[in-house]
Formats: sequence, structure tokens, C-alpha cells
Amino acid sequence: MLKIKDLHATIEDKEILKGINLEINAGEVHAIMGPNGSGKSTLSSVIAGKEEFEMTQGEIVFEGEDLTELDPEERAHRGIFLSFQYPVEIPGVSVTNFMKASINAHRKSQGQDDMPANEMLKLIREKSELLEIDRKFLSRSLNQGFSGGEKKRNEIFQMAMLNPKLAILDETDSGLDIDALKVVAKGVNKLRSADNAVLLITHYQRLLDYIIPDVVHVMVDGQIVKSGGKELAHELEERGYDWLRPENAI
Repeated sequence: MLKIKDLHATIEDKEILKGINLEINAGEVHAIMGPNGSGKSTLSSVIAGKEEFEMTQGEIVFEGEDLTELDPEERAHRGIFLSFQYPVEIPGVSVTNFMKASINAHRKSQGQDDMPANEMLKLIREKSELLEIDRKFLSRSLNQGFSGGEKKRNEIFQMAMLNPKLAILDETDSGLDIDALKVVAKGVNKLRSADNAVLLITHYQRLLDYIIPDVVHVMVDGQIVKSGGKELAHELEERGYDWLRPENAI
């Protein structure tokens, strides 16, 4: 589904990614862990096409298509979803209306008419119940006054509504208490299928107790220095990251 080869990227002429190789197949969940400043969020941003990052070398291929020349909106229409560490607030635009606009924009890009109102309502009800979201929540302005947990739950709701082929969840466990983490993880797990894939960006092993990854990658200094199974996350919890600096990596 996603193939990344020798990816280098910079921001403001500073090299952040220094040769990333990564392949994710449909049906898989991959987790990327690493210390602050290692390039994890940069990788997710480059895959999604955020313009402040410059891809200087390598290739990103999604379902056989080179993404290099596609802008973020085009990549989203191809089925790539990116959650954000710090979701933006949009006063005056309700969660429900934002989702209606997003879904209909996607349908338009596929040459389809707007989703009929009754179908939209049914979909909203189904996905909000899946994530245990109160209907009053859906009428609130997008992210305005939301707690950290509410923002993350809302992003998983957006993911559920849009049903992307590849979901990139950047620090989705940040700021969540254990109850909110379980609800979000439950939603992600219910959305997993043989036709989609998930890329989790996280600092902490605890998320991986609830969303079991097929592969864990460790990123240090802009490189993936080690990959393994879920047990690798437990090893990192015990040993930290210093033993995996590129000069020490196995």
C-alpha cells in the first residue's frame, strides 16, 4: 500500500529525515517510536504533503502512485488521513457541519453527488455511537474549548467518518487519561480491516497495549534504526533510546 524509499526531507534548510525506508501493507498497523526531535512527526507530515517540509530525495508511492507532485488535499482524496498533535479550533463551525463538508468534498473529488441527508445522519449516528460520543458534542464548534481527550476522540471520529485507506495518527495518545485512551483505541481497533492500514506515531508503549501493532519501528536522528514486533516497544520502555543511536544500532 505505502512504499517509502530513501526519503530525505528538510525544513528551513535543516535536514530532518535522512534516508527513511518503510513499507506498509494493507491490513497492517505500524508504530513509530522515538525521542523528541527524531523526525517522527516530520515523516507523517511529509507523507501527507504538508508544504513547509521539502522532500529533497527519495520517493513515496501510495497504491502504486507517486505522491511527490500531489498537494495535501489530493493526497487526502486518495485516502490518506493525518491526525494532528495540535488540532486547530474553528469557531462557529460545528463538528457535524465540518464532517458534512469534508465528506462531500471527498465525494466531489470522486465525481459523486453530495451524500443524501438521511444517509449522512445515519452515518454520523453510527460512528458517534461506535466512539461513545454524545450528540451534544457534535453540535459544538470544532475543537473550541475541547479538552485534550475530546480533541483526540474527535479526530478518531473524523477518521471513522472518512474511512481512509491509510490513517496516520500522530501522537494520538498525547494528553489522554486512561479511560479516554481506551475509548480511542477501541475506535481504532474497530476500524481496522484487511483493506486499510494504520501508522501510529507515539512516544509511549502504553498505547500499544490497546492497539497491537504488527511492526514497531524506532526512529532516531532522522533514521529508522531498528524494527521489530510489539516486544520491541517493551524493550524501549526499559532501556530508553540511547542504545539505538545510529552508531550503536544493530
